[in-house]
Amino acid sequence: MRENIIIAQIGVGYWGPNLLRNLVGNQNCLVKTVVDLSGERRKFVKNLYPSVNVTEDVNEVINDSSIDAVVIATPVASHFDLAISALNAGKHILVEKPMATKVDQIKQIGDLATEKNLVAMVGHTFLFNSAVRYVKSLIESGELGEIRYIYSQRVNLGRIRDDVDALWNLAPHDISIIQYWLDDPAPESISRNGMAYVQKGIDDVVFVNITYPNGVMANIHVSWLDPHKIRRMTIVGSKKMIVYDDIAENKITIYDKGIDRLAVLGENMDFDDPSTFNYNYRSGNVILPKIKWIEPLRTEINHFIDCIQNQATCITGPSHAEKVVKILEKA
Repeated sequence: MRENIIIAQIGVGYWGPNLLRNLVGNQNCLVKTVVDLSGERRKFVKNLYPSVNVTEDVNEVINDSSIDAVVIATPVASHFDLAISALNAGKHILVEKPMATKVDQIKQIGDLATEKNLVAMVGHTFLFNSAVRYVKSLIESGELGEIRYIYSQRVNLGRIRDDVDALWNLAPHDISIIQYWLDDPAPESISRNGMAYVQKGIDDVVFVNITYPNGVMANIHVSWLDPHKIRRMTIVGSKKMIVYDDIAENKITIYDKGIDRLAVLGENMDFDDPSTFNYNYRSGNVILPKIKWIEPLRTEINHFIDCIQNQATCITGPSHAEKVVKILEKA
C-alpha cells in the first residue's frame, strides 16, 4: 500500500461535497476521481478541485487499479451493488449510511471484505462526534449509574425525500448513537408508529420504541414535517441525567438529579412492600462541560484512513451497520 491512499468518490449530491472537502483536505489521501451522473455536479467539483478527474462512468473507478479506496455517497438503493463491485475490484469502501437496505446484504459486504482483507466502513458520522464520545465515557465510568431510558428527537421542516421515508433517512443516526452508547445490544422488542401525510406510502413522521434485555427503553421521534429543528437526546440514569443537544452552543448538559429510594428502618422489613421506603427527590448541580470541537466528518475520514494504513479496529464496520439496519428492518 502506498504512503498516501488514492481515493475515488461516487456521488456528490446533498452530503457528498462535505465528504469530498474532508477527503481533499486530508494529508494522508489523494482524491483521484469523482463520479456523478449530473453534469452540473461534475462541473461544480471541477471548478473547486481542478486536479480531480470527473466522470459519469463508475467503471472508470472500478477498473482503475491505482485507486485504493472508494467513498460511496449515492442514493441508498445503489449502496449494495456499488459496495460489492468496489470490494470485488480490491478496493476499501466507506459507504454513507445506511450501508445497505437489508441485513443479508450487509452480511455479504462484511464477508467479502473479510475474505479480501479490505476495510468496509459505514458513515455513521455521529459516532465520531466529540460530544457523543464524551457521553459514552460518562456511561462507561458509571457516573450516570444504571441507564434507565433514552429518548431522542430529530425533527425539522424538510428535506423531504422520495427514495426513503423519514425513518430510514433520519433514524439511523439516533439508532447508531444509542447502540454505541449501550455497547451494541440486541433489542428484545421494536415497535413503530408512523404516518404519510405528504407523499403516499412514504412516512413523514415516525415514532419508534425499543426495549433491551437489561430493562433499558429507547424512544425515537423523527420527522421532516415539524415547525422546529431539534436534534436532542436525553439519557436518564439512576444517578445522573444528560441532555445532548447537537445544535446548542453547549452540546452536553449534565443534571445531578434523580429519585433515591431510602429504607424506613424497622424490625420487620419487607423489601417488596413500597410502604417500607421513603423517596428522596434529588436535585443537585447542573454542569456544562467544555468539550473540544473537531468536525466529526474529519475524524471519520481519519479513522477510515487509519483502518486502511494501520489495520485499526473499525468502529462503524459491518457488524455495527448490521445491528442498525436490523432495527430499521424490524421497525
